[in-house]
Amino acid sequence: MRDPFPIAAPQWLAEAVRPLADKLSLPTLPLHIHEVLLAVVFYQTINAVIAPALSRRFFPQAYSSFNRRTRINWDVHIVSMVQSLLVNTTALWIMYYDTDRNNMNWAGKIWGYDGALGFLQSLAGGYFMWDLFMCTYHINIFGPGMLAHAVSACTVFFFGFRPFLNYYGPVFILYELSSPALNMHWFMDKLNMTGSIYQLINGIILISTFFFCRLVWGSINSVLVFRDIWTAMQNGGVVGLDQNLGLKYGLDQPVSAVTPQDQPYTGSEDIMRFAGSRSLPAWLALSYLASNIVLNVLNWYWFAKMIEALRKRFDPPFGTKRPEKKETAVEEQTQEPEIEIQRGLYADGRKTIEITGTQSTPPSVRSRRRG
Repeated sequence: MRDPFPIAAPQWLAEAVRPLADKLSLPTLPLHIHEVLLAVVFYQTINAVIAPALSRRFFPQAYSSFNRRTRINWDVHIVSMVQSLLVNTTALWIMYYDTDRNNMNWAGKIWGYDGALGFLQSLAGGYFMWDLFMCTYHINIFGPGMLAHAVSACTVFFFGFRPFLNYYGPVFILYELSSPALNMHWFMDKLNMTGSIYQLINGIILISTFFFCRLVWGSINSVLVFRDIWTAMQNGGVVGLDQNLGLKYGLDQPVSAVTPQDQPYTGSEDIMRFAGSRSLPAWLALSYLASNIVLNVLNWYWFAKMIEALRKRFDPPFGTKRPEKKETAVEEQTQEPEIEIQRGLYADGRKTIEITGTQSTPPSVRSRRRG
């Protein structure tokens, strides 16, 4: 399928990025560099202009009461919401309509490329470039952990411009189907809707989408990725470390990107035009498999923490929220005694002192001294 974006990369921009793309072995990057940069501008415009304007319009009291840290996080969550809706819609559209992608065999799934997959790669890569900028600029807010995540995500998605595993781009993008509910959960906390029926319904949606999209769907497709890489290894497609980091050497014989019965589909013969020698560096295969395993383990960990955090917001039996502690201490035991002293003078010149005690002092202690 062709790139659905109507504007091709300007020649001067493609040529400007080509030396870097050649050095890093990212041959499809010049075709999509304009989409990556436009995505960065798009997300930053939402963050700096659209999100604050809409927030002041629809949530004037809440947004104006936020401190700087919360306001930055609020705007970032709006960008995340827009991005997740955009890439999920695009991924589902590609998976349904891209016949070239759907006809790829194991070789096409590893080295294949088409314009629609490159476009999706650009949307995701542009977002993580923007995310990297935000985490660097506001490192005091997001911390080194989020910065490391942004660096890793940006690196992984730009590997797709080799091209590498473009077929699985839409597959793993669907992890983001849980992000809208996750963002809504965060928004409800900030809008004093914690523990409401709306947050309960959203929480059920969040847990369900996270479980099915990340744990079930993600785990199944991780196994399929391992299978395809194993097939490449059995066919000699994985090469070791050499002076070119395994970038220039691999299979000598041609490998079809589609199964024979599917080859008549228009455009299928171009799927492998950027595959080169169809080599798969061992470091790339192993690092991808390792990161995939780590991510799946983290998904199970996050799922458990998510359920725990959600239950803390609701009362039993569904939740584990504890009733607020009430101060029931007896005043007689906690308060300081109050003593009132009054002085008087009778008409005959005698002086009096009257002491009235409360709380820990007996209630009617009076002492009169006549002088």
